[in-house]
Amino acid sequence: MSADLTERPGHGRYWWRGNSTGLKLARHTLALLALAVVMVPFADLEILTRDPWGELARMAQGLAWPAWGSLESPLQALGLTVAVALWGTLGGMLLGFPLALLFSRSRLVRAGCAFVRAIHELFWALLFLQVFGLSAATALMALAIPYAGIFAKVYAEILEQLPSAPRDALPRGVGRLSRFIYAELPLAWARLSAYTRYRFECGLRASVLLGFVGLPTLGFQLETAFREGRYHEAGALLWLFYLLIASLPWWGHRRLLPLLALGGALLLGPWPAVEGGLLWRFISQDIWPPALLEGDWRGLIDWLARIPNLGPAIGNTLLLGLLGSVGALLVALALWPLASRHFGNPATRLAGRGLLIFLRSTPELMLAFFFLLLLGPSLLPAWLALALHNGALIAFLVARHADAITTGMPGVNASGRLAYELLPRLYPGILALLYYRAEVILRETAILGMLGVATLGYYIDENFEYLLFDVAFFLLLVTAALNIAVDALSRRLRPKETAVIDDPCQR
Repeated sequence: MSADLTERPGHGRYWWRGNSTGLKLARHTLALLALAVVMVPFADLEILTRDPWGELARMAQGLAWPAWGSLESPLQALGLTVAVALWGTLGGMLLGFPLALLFSRSRLVRAGCAFVRAIHELFWALLFLQVFGLSAATALMALAIPYAGIFAKVYAEILEQLPSAPRDALPRGVGRLSRFIYAELPLAWARLSAYTRYRFECGLRASVLLGFVGLPTLGFQLETAFREGRYHEAGALLWLFYLLIASLPWWGHRRLLPLLALGGALLLGPWPAVEGGLLWRFISQDIWPPALLEGDWRGLIDWLARIPNLGPAIGNTLLLGLLGSVGALLVALALWPLASRHFGNPATRLAGRGLLIFLRSTPELMLAFFFLLLLGPSLLPAWLALALHNGALIAFLVARHADAITTGMPGVNASGRLAYELLPRLYPGILALLYYRAEVILRETAILGMLGVATLGYYIDENFEYLLFDVAFFLLLVTAALNIAVDALSRRLRPKETAVIDDPCQR
């Protein structure tokens, strides 16, 4: 009898073949960890600086003693950062809102939204930089276009989760717009507005990052100060950025938005004068291979063969995405108890929440730039940045979810409560949230190439610098295709049996 049991799937030495939710999640996790361990030897994770600890000490001193008096026009940079984020988010919302109503009914709309959101805002900025130059138009287009795809997807998800009873109660023959206004919008308004506020916060971080391509937002001064080793000035700029994010609930109140929008519109000018003929030439000729426009298919094959390092660039992008995802999972598992009411004391929980807010508020590109100065050019700074930022975001959501759980095992110590009561209930949502973040992690992986990491972003930036727009645009298409493929794979792997901790209003 016992021998019989050991031969059955799900028993004895065949326990891993079971179909329970726990075993499925265990297989997913072990497969991810095993794949990451196998691939680590192929990643360039060397430390290439002579004195990383000395450099870290100088950066810490700059953050601890910021040089406020050395900042040049910080209020103007802050104002432009807010203006770009506000108007870019507004543009994305106005474009994405009507698309959300068609999202579930049109495959073309879903494909178009997937494409535009698969390309990072910085890559859109590099593209529009060739047409509009270093102007507000470049910044607004770089935010509004990918945000339109994101808004369409998330708004559609929120509307799909609404109860159907109010819609069914309307008379037959009522149009789609009327159903939306009278039966859906009142129920969805709170979540739609919450997500819009969250996307505006993301827009602030993206607006800062646009300074890395030369636009005069706060990020431009920040990058310059770090590159030149002026860490006390960089510390002051970082504190300005964190204060801007932390004070958002007060200055970003909905009653102040009209005033902010009006003031921001005055800061965005002057607008560039764009010649229509040059714009049409860029769209219709410059970004396409000449062989394709001439219908020369053999020449097109030769053109593709001349693109250097395409295979290694794709490999590094996928490898860094995998390592970043696994790193984010490990960071989330390690950090979420620090901010949960089930562990520690008020002081430790306050410090834990502060750490998570600090890491999730700092964009990956900024963290990677910091680690690049500290550790030298390799995949290691990018890996640390992806793991810490995304892991902290997941941990923040998990801790908030854990605080709503009432434990039922009094007298059990902290480690027992974590292992036997909380983690089994939280882990399915953690893994589902990680799969939600996979697409975002891969998007960020590509742009980290702009710091010298040999991902697709490195070659995109390089070809834009050399004015090889056809090659750069082709690499952008490859990047978008990879993101769409990873998103489709993550949807397949995402646990279906459990509710996801991640709320659309936090993505």
